[in-house]
Amino acid sequence: MSDLTFLTIAVAGTFAAVAAASYSLAAASRGRRSARVVQIHMETAGITVATTQRSGSISDRMLEPGFGRVASAVARLTPAGMVAALERKVVLAGSPRGWSAAGILLLQFIGVVGGAWAGYVFGVANGPHGIGPLWMPLLGFLGYMFPVSILDRKVQARQEQIRRALADTIDLLAISVEAGLAFDAALLHARRTIHGPLSEEVGRMLHEMQLGARRVDAMRHLADRTDVAELRSFVLAMVQADVFGVSIANILRAQSLELRTKRRQRAEERAMRIPVKLVFPTVICILPALLAVVVGPGIIRIAENLF
Repeated sequence: MSDLTFLTIAVAGTFAAVAAASYSLAAASRGRRSARVVQIHMETAGITVATTQRSGSISDRMLEPGFGRVASAVARLTPAGMVAALERKVVLAGSPRGWSAAGILLLQFIGVVGGAWAGYVFGVANGPHGIGPLWMPLLGFLGYMFPVSILDRKVQARQEQIRRALADTIDLLAISVEAGLAFDAALLHARRTIHGPLSEEVGRMLHEMQLGARRVDAMRHLADRTDVAELRSFVLAMVQADVFGVSIANILRAQSLELRTKRRQRAEERAMRIPVKLVFPTVICILPALLAVVVGPGIIRIAENLF
């Protein structure tokens, strides 16, 4: 092969490598620009976007995809209704990082197998203890319910945080609207001022509205994602005000007064539960010690005189 042929091949290969590198850089740049545009839109709606780089050991990068595949396989073998219920609970919990319906199902499967094995070791293999083989279904049931109980506790804690922050948020909305801000601008101001789960959900609602959703639909989605009765009532009132053209400021003032009344009633209800809850500690812990101090010397003296 002549030198001219080698030179032609070298020039063609260099040109192809430069073209491929330029195309790759251009595609990456377009992807970064698209991601930056989405990030700007989300930050405009008050949603903070965390830019974290993927780090960790090789074992973490290998175990996480494997865990995801196994969890997906377990989810495919589970009835669709159960998966949908778990997905609903994950949404109500705020979609915590690393939590999914498939992952919870896998944890439940591991809990059942591990609990049954522990029950076998404790109740059968090392000799019968207490209820014997019944330890296997008992510990298996506890292992099955443990992940769901943690998820339910997260849901209840988040809903309570939203319930507590709702009255202050509506007060801020009312003040902002009366000061001359539009309702959407007042929502954005409340999103940037108040922090917590309710603020995050308001930011997500604003992002939906920026993407083209109607305000009525976005507010209904907000009520569905939180499942808080007070927030659902507020959304219903705002939807009716938007449909019938009622003054938003008056609706906000009425809702704020109602929510503060409900919050005071909940506080009074919890205060009324305290005497009932104190009965059992009093009877079990305080009353025996009091009887021992008051009646004990008399019983000792009576016993000495009789015997």
